[in-house]
Amino acid sequence: MFETVRNAFKVKEIRIRLIFTLCMLVLVRLGCELPIPGFNRYYFQQWFSQLTGDSFNFFNAFTGGSFENMSLFALNITPYITSSIIVQLLTIAIPALEEMQREGEEGRKKLVSITRYLTVGLALIESTAMAIGFGRQGLLDQFNALYVIMIICALTAGSAFLMWIGEQITEHGVGNGISIVLTINIISRLPDDLTGLYQQFVAEKPIAFAILSAVIILAIILATVVLTILLNDAERRIPVQYAKKMQGRKMLGGNSTYIPLKVNTGGVIPIIFASSLMQFPVVISQLLGRSGGTSIWGHILRTLSSSNWFKAATPWYSIGVVIYIVLVVFFAYFYTSITFNPLEVADNMKKQGGFIPGIRPGKPTSEYLTKILNYIIFIGAVGLIIVAIIPIFFNGVFNARVTFGGTSLIIIVGVILETIKQVESQMVVRNYKGFLNS
Repeated sequence: MFETVRNAFKVKEIRIRLIFTLCMLVLVRLGCELPIPGFNRYYFQQWFSQLTGDSFNFFNAFTGGSFENMSLFALNITPYITSSIIVQLLTIAIPALEEMQREGEEGRKKLVSITRYLTVGLALIESTAMAIGFGRQGLLDQFNALYVIMIICALTAGSAFLMWIGEQITEHGVGNGISIVLTINIISRLPDDLTGLYQQFVAEKPIAFAILSAVIILAIILATVVLTILLNDAERRIPVQYAKKMQGRKMLGGNSTYIPLKVNTGGVIPIIFASSLMQFPVVISQLLGRSGGTSIWGHILRTLSSSNWFKAATPWYSIGVVIYIVLVVFFAYFYTSITFNPLEVADNMKKQGGFIPGIRPGKPTSEYLTKILNYIIFIGAVGLIIVAIIPIFFNGVFNARVTFGGTSLIIIVGVILETIKQVESQMVVRNYKGFLNS
């Protein structure tokens, strides 16, 4: 990894992209520290301290602590993630959106534009709920129309600006901008979380207990990272043979290759989508000051919050684990169905004279690819679930107070690996261009 980064800085074009990305990330972190005028930060910190152990661990980790600080980027890119989920789900229900998806690059641009508008709309709704909800709870300096409008404009503009930064990183930097912004937010919380784990399980504890705790914590983190790397690199290679054909006086074809099907076809997307979808009603309810108490709605909200899972005192809330597993599996299959079309791959192979040994071209090839794909998607989803559940289980059983978990580590490792691969691919393309020009 370090060798790749060092080599990348030797190439001017990639070096400029890397520096641009770093500058954008510095801007993101600065925006996360800029407070919004009108908020009584002292009272807000007190209010937040009562909730951070429950529903806002996940939300605060995704925003890099900017929500806790009530900064300009308090909403961060969570509206964009939610809008992306909504748009991709609607492509199944609305034929017009499904047609856009099949139009290639032009259709993708239209869907991106719809996602942008929906992001601004969601940010407007969430910021309005925050301004009014917090105003009613006495967390604003003054609860009047001017202050409410000012806070709504600031939060909405901050979320839209972050979306723009993510797109600029994708276009002019390296990697997927939105994923990188999300990753840097999560990384910014790691020092505080590791310090909290040290204070809770290691500091001022008997030597034997402290050493055992440190070993267990490091083993869980290391196991999560290793499993994530294995999931990202694992693939099923489908052999493809091309028939020989005569073109003019030359015999062409006859070579063999393979179709690489990644085991973790959806990457971190199923985890992000499932976690965001489960936490969305919890966050909105807390912002509106409606935690539900001991009502049925309150129990539902606590079931959706991962901080209540695997606790001996309230085992029934662990039903949320089942919901989480179902959502991860669903989004794994759903996202793969969007990004990989077995029928299209089979048709392209048939047109080029390719075939899978032992499988007839056309429909049988499509059915074979679908069967293999369904098998490896399930394996990848199970792997993601194991990696995500291990830290949640640890937090629930041992009552660890941290904002990061399996979801955060999967995102960090996955995004870093994908970004490094993109840098390597850009270096390969540049080497080919230099060879051809010479």
